[in-house]
Amino acid sequence: MAAVLHEMTIGEAVDRLSKALPRHRVEVLKGNIVVTPPPDGPHQETVGELVHLFRQVGGRDAGVKGLPGIGLWLGTGPDDRAEPDWAIVEADYKDAHVKQNYYAANVFRLVLEVTSSNWENDLITKVEPYAAARIPVYVVADRKHDQVVLFSEPLGESYGERTVYKRGETVPVPESVGVALELPVEVLLDGDGD
Repeated sequence: MAAVLHEMTIGEAVDRLSKALPRHRVEVLKGNIVVTPPPDGPHQETVGELVHLFRQVGGRDAGVKGLPGIGLWLGTGPDDRAEPDWAIVEADYKDAHVKQNYYAANVFRLVLEVTSSNWENDLITKVEPYAAARIPVYVVADRKHDQVVLFSEPLGESYGERTVYKRGETVPVPESVGVALELPVEVLLDGDGD
């Protein structure tokens, strides 16, 4: 009996991996599939605190929304996509739907990642595609190195500004995001700190 081989597209591979690895995040960055393990408790606490802080400062009244896990269609390659831990997007982001659960990069004002065991993805691998997609502000809660890194001013495939914040400091979200939000480093690294 002859076997029929079917060459799978990256998009089909992502769909299969997503089904085979529930709760894992399957992304495509520069044509490469990247799989992130399910988040741990402190990671989820951080995302919960971000939602709370965003509402406290009236983010919804500013014409933007803070959303965890929203799909970002990068547009940097035919299948390039990411699922940031948290993002601030335009209030009318639904009008920028691309496919499946992904929205065009132009509605994203800020993307935030909390590092997991594969911390290199957030600190190194994602910087170039996020800059190339013109994401204005990219924040990484770098739990591996106990610091927060803020990237801003995308220039081609890099960011013009990179600022590191340590414990005891607060990360000021640039005004261009559209909401006056200050993020305590401890909250970003530890969640609620309890």
